[in-house]
Amino acid sequence: MTASSIGARRSFADSAVAAVARRSATDLAWLLPVLAVTAAVLVVGLEGNPQRIDDEGTYAAQAWSVFHLGGLTHYTYWYDHPPLGWIQIALYTEATGAWVRHATAVGAAREAMVVFAVASAALLYVLARKLQVSRPAAAAAVLVFALSPLTVQYHRDVYIDNVATPWLLAAFVLAVSRHHQLVEFAGSAACMVAAVLSKETFLLALPFLAWTMWRSAHPEIRRYTLSVAAVVLALGGSSYLVFAATKGELVPGPGHVSLWQGVTFQLGDRSGSGSVFDPATPANHVVSLWLGLDPAFVALGVVASVAALAVPRLRSVAAVAVFLIAVVLRPNGYLPVPYPIAILPFAALAIAGVSDVLVRAVVDAVRRARLARASGEPSGRPGRLVVSVVGLTVWSVAAVGVVGVAAPASAARLGSFMTTSADAPMLGAQDWITANVSRSDRLLVDDALWVDLVRAGFPRQNVIWYYKLSTDSAVARQNPSGWRDADYIVTTQSVAIGATQLPGIQAALRASAPVAVFGEGGEQVVVRRIDRQGAEHLRAGAERAAATRERVGTELVGNPALRASDDQTALLRSGGVDERATVGIGAVLAAGPVTLTALPVVPGEQETARRGVVLQATNTAAAEQAEMRLRGLEGALAPDRVHRRGTEVAATWSPNDPAGPGVLRGGTGRAG
Repeated sequence: MTASSIGARRSFADSAVAAVARRSATDLAWLLPVLAVTAAVLVVGLEGNPQRIDDEGTYAAQAWSVFHLGGLTHYTYWYDHPPLGWIQIALYTEATGAWVRHATAVGAAREAMVVFAVASAALLYVLARKLQVSRPAAAAAVLVFALSPLTVQYHRDVYIDNVATPWLLAAFVLAVSRHHQLVEFAGSAACMVAAVLSKETFLLALPFLAWTMWRSAHPEIRRYTLSVAAVVLALGGSSYLVFAATKGELVPGPGHVSLWQGVTFQLGDRSGSGSVFDPATPANHVVSLWLGLDPAFVALGVVASVAALAVPRLRSVAAVAVFLIAVVLRPNGYLPVPYPIAILPFAALAIAGVSDVLVRAVVDAVRRARLARASGEPSGRPGRLVVSVVGLTVWSVAAVGVVGVAAPASAARLGSFMTTSADAPMLGAQDWITANVSRSDRLLVDDALWVDLVRAGFPRQNVIWYYKLSTDSAVARQNPSGWRDADYIVTTQSVAIGATQLPGIQAALRASAPVAVFGEGGEQVVVRRIDRQGAEHLRAGAERAAATRERVGTELVGNPALRASDDQTALLRSGGVDERATVGIGAVLAAGPVTLTALPVVPGEQETARRGVVLQATNTAAAEQAEMRLRGLEGALAPDRVHRRGTEVAATWSPNDPAGPGVLRGGTGRAG
């Protein structure tokens, strides 16, 4: 080989490297801005909207448990899902200090969701480019993926589906490779294993990944590359079986859970959601929820996914979306709320890919027609231009029409994610419990509150995820009387829905009364005090308490030493003031006249009897006497807090009504 030929080869290699560098730089110029938009839309208002839900709390609690409790979950791990999903959340939150940075555990886990979503967005762009989608269309796919209210809702929520999605996309990116296929197909299989061990339902995409590998593989090495990928899949998938077998929990047996029981529950024992076409079914409700968030994305995603089947280079990824959509339409299977998370990237790619194909077809047809006219040759296939233009026009009109109709509502929803705090009721309830409930009291809670209350000092055994009261034998042993061993139950929409399948929780709700209410509608959170003697005893006690408050309040108003406004007098007469506070005012009046300055409302207690008073004495000596008399109250009448400043004295009693659930007088439960 001559020096000139060696130099030519080096020059060619250098130019090839330079060309790759230019293409990569151009791709980054398109990709980085849309990734920044993706992150910004998710981060702004992340912790406040949407409201925390039970499932989020469960995954956050399980992730927190990995390093803080030394176990896979905060309760008995029963193989409902493989643990790799929340282990990844745990690794991120622990390594970055997210648990400390955020006010809530779910907020910390949501930060991890942003990272997974941005990773998914980047991989979506790479996959689009590998499928020969133009840069503008690939960037558009990411923007559709990032800006739809449907995707923002689910990408913020703490779901292990979000953890699995980048692994699934990475598997497809490697599966369409045309170079180094032996290594990249093995990597694709490993990514698929990670996706499935993060969320088992992603196994539905495996046949399409295998088909993609088959289509991409060079025929002369296909059997080797696919065999290696199959071995990696088998070894990785069997690791979960080995894990269960090592713990002696592969098959059912006395005194332990098993992988077999978890699998049979998920595949057969779980109640079906019914048909999506029946308005009375949960499945219909779930699909209506998706449509309510972004009907334009749902409609265009379905149509584009079907249309993309006609494009050979998009066919395998489109088939994933079409198949997953078809699963939704089955007559009666379980349909989880976060199910569309796996569909979202493929639907976004289909929308952008079909648009790109139609635009390119028109541009190519126009270019061919111009070249033919310039050369004086026949245009060859003039119908191609007409068909392309008609196709692009129909698609554009349909897309613009659908988006135009849905755009105002979608923009409003997107704005609300970033500007409103739907989690305020949950935060209010959490703060109320932390400030007012004894650490010795036992609470039945939405799992979204579990970690935060434990971190606030409540013993683990006193904070009970309501679902586990009747489904976990360890919890049942700690609470032999079931719901009667609890002092409070915190109700959210998740608890209200879950209670329909749990008779014990229904009984607890019937035998409880609200002591603090936050928010309204579907976001309302209510802290309820449980009467362990049951609903009838609760009603009788409430009637007695109301009558006592009216009687004592009316007697107090008749005392000439009390100076109070008309509104305060009316509130006392109507029984709107806790009888302990009324008795406390009476004790102060025994020493001389006093002015009732305020009957403050504790946040969340607008509908309950006032349990705080602010009194103004005539002088400092009288104020000291008033403070002494309030501090001298004993037993059920003793205030929680007494504070004096100058001639003003304030007192607050505990939230436990003395004649209501609990009970401080005439009952058997322990006082708070």
